[in-house]
Amino acid sequence: MCRNIKTLFNFDPPALVARRLVDSLVTNTPPRDRSTEAAKARARAVERFGRPGAVAVMNLEWHR
Repeated sequence: MCRNIKTLFNFDPPALVARRLVDSLVTNTPPRDRSTEAAKARARAVERFGRPGAVAVMNLEWHR
């Protein structure tokens, strides 16, 4: 056995350190509502890509 391996008696296990870091995170913002965020995302998509279903209608007219 290698004699250079020392026991790390003064170190916390990695899971304990990670738990301490996660517990120390603090935010001042209010919690978000899923339905509100989904509505915002749909509005951004309509603004970016146009109204929903417009591409499907254009594809159907093109194949006629």
